[in-house]
Amino acid sequence: MQIQINTDKTIERHSGLDEHVQTVVSNALHRFGEQITRVEVHLSDNLGQKSADGDNRCLMEARLTGLQPIAVSDHAASLHQAISGATDKLKRAVDSAVGKLHDHKRHAAGVGSASAAVVADEEEE
Repeated sequence: MQIQINTDKTIERHSGLDEHVQTVVSNALHRFGEQITRVEVHLSDNLGQKSADGDNRCLMEARLTGLQPIAVSDHAASLHQAISGATDKLKRAVDSAVGKLHDHKRHAAGVGSASAAVVADEEEE
């Protein structure tokens, strides 16, 4: 899984921030393995805008094999809180999307094999 980090001009990007984002995202999403090809992380500080949730914003977009991209965002008082909040949301969203995909595949496989079994039973009679 590739993790791409982007910041706006109000965020000072440094190796400590990059390592923090890499660690948090990797730990949260590692169980999805090869299903996630890339995660884009966009960090910003909306200094001029008043927000009840906080000025720091983290937007994450995950690219999954066979699915549309999944995007989430979180606002918080600190950048670390925004990263953590967005990561939690992304983990839940990916889990839901992957679960629905597996349910759909399992349902499609189950319907097809049940139909085949009925046809086979009818041919024996």
